[in-house]
Amino acid sequence: MKTGIHPRYSNTKIVCVCGNVIETRSVSSHEVHVEICSACHPFYTGKQKLMDTAGRVEKFRRKYEKAAAAQAPKA
Repeated sequence: MKTGIHPRYSNTKIVCVCGNVIETRSVSSHEVHVEICSACHPFYTGKQKLMDTAGRVEKFRRKYEKAAAAQAPKA
């Protein structure tokens, strides 16, 4: 590697709103503040919930139950 042309690669702290601190290396020499990390993200914690606002999920299910019933062979 040539000297003097590469950025400094130093230790950096990533600080989450939940209080989790991750130490890594980066060309950014200051602390990085994030709103969500792997310790508090619902996908990684397994606490992900399906938010049904205004009954949209139920409306979708009813719509396609009717369509499936209409296409089903009548005995």
